[in-house]
Amino acid sequence: MPQIPVRTGVTLNYEITGTGDPLLLVMGTSGAIPLWGEMITRLSETHQVIAYDNRGLGGSDRGTGPITVASLAEDASALLEALEVPRAHVLGWSLGSAIGQELALAHPDQVASALLYATWGRADGFQRSVLSALRLPYVHRDMESAFATAGLAFSPQLLDHPDFAQMLEPMLPAFPQNEEQMQVTVEQWDADLAHDTLDRLGGITAPTLVVVGEQDLLTPPWQAKKVADAIPGAHYELVTGPGSSHGLHIERPGDLTTIVTGFLGKLALTH
Repeated sequence: MPQIPVRTGVTLNYEITGTGDPLLLVMGTSGAIPLWGEMITRLSETHQVIAYDNRGLGGSDRGTGPITVASLAEDASALLEALEVPRAHVLGWSLGSAIGQELALAHPDQVASALLYATWGRADGFQRSVLSALRLPYVHRDMESAFATAGLAFSPQLLDHPDFAQMLEPMLPAFPQNEEQMQVTVEQWDADLAHDTLDRLGGITAPTLVVVGEQDLLTPPWQAKKVADAIPGAHYELVTGPGSSHGLHIERPGDLTTIVTGFLGKLALTH
C-alpha cells in the first residue's frame, strides 16, 4: 500500500479504490484498514474510497505528540490535503466517527457530508465502563484477553456461530501487532474516553447521517441518538435485528452499504 507524508509530521498508510466522489473511511480503535472487511469493495462500486491507518497502527507512523480525537482529525485533514482531495464525504466508525465530528467542526470546507457510524458525543457511565474494560488488556499487553473482550463488539448471533474464529482470522493482521501498537491503542482508548463534542455538535454544517445498531454495546443507540439530536438536520438510522452490533459493517455489510449509498445518493441529487 502507498504511504504519504502529511503536514502533521507523520507518514500515513492508505489505499484508494474505485472512482466517483471521494469517500474517506476513518477506522475505529485498535484497527487497521483490513478491519473494514467487505465495505471498501462494496463502497468503491459507487465512490472513490480512501481508506487509511490512523497514526501508529497498521502501516502508519506514530510520530510525536499526544493522540487525541482532535489530533487524529488533523491527521485526516492533512491526508486529504496531501492527496489533493479538496472535499470528501467522511465515513467514520466508532473512534473514526468521533474523528469525523472534530474534522467537520474544524475543517467544514473539507467535509462534504459526515457519516457517523457507531458514534457518541460524550461518554456516559455505562459507556465508560465498557471502554475501560476493553482498554485494560492493552495496558497489560495481553493480546489474548484483548481478543476475548473484543467479542463485545459483535452480536450474540455471531459470537455463537461455530465458524466465528475462522471468520475473524483474515482480520487478525488488522489488530495491533507489537508492543508499540498496543501502547498506541491504549492512547486511542484514552482518546475515546476523553472525547467530548456534545455541546459543540450544533456547529456541524455538513449533511449528517448517524447510523447505529440496536445491539451496539460500545456506542449504544441512546448515545448515537444524542449526537443526531444535537446536529441540525441530521438523519438518524437505527439498524435492528440479528447482527446489529458495534461491528455492523462486518456482520451486515450489505445493509450498511445500502444505508450509506442511499444517503449519499440523495445528496448527489440535491447538490
